[in-house]
Amino acid sequence: MIATREIRPIKTTDDYEEALREIDGLMDAEPDTPEGDRLDVLTTLVEVYEARTFPMPPVDPVEAVRFAMERKGLTPVDLVPCIGRLNRVYEVLNRKRGLSLRMVRNLHKELGIPLELLIR
Repeated sequence: MIATREIRPIKTTDDYEEALREIDGLMDAEPDTPEGDRLDVLTTLVEVYEARTFPMPPVDPVEAVRFAMERKGLTPVDLVPCIGRLNRVYEVLNRKRGLSLRMVRNLHKELGIPLELLIR
């Protein structure tokens, strides 16, 4: 059953919490149904409110590399093919050397790190 509450922009914490409660109740909605459409609209409104209210700081390229290493169970030695000699890997991981274009391309290709995270 579709809620009768009118969908409107989320402007306050109360609006946000109300939308989250409604989303929770719609999580099992089938796509391409009125309930599924309502879920899509509400989640979009919540995403916009969260992006505006709780902005995320830009991701540091070294943190992106460290995260990828942790996720894949890699050690600094595993980055040698992407970055260069082991001492260079440590320089990058310790922020004593920036990433070159070659390193960015290799890290993107081999570790799947989005380019936009590596070029900041």
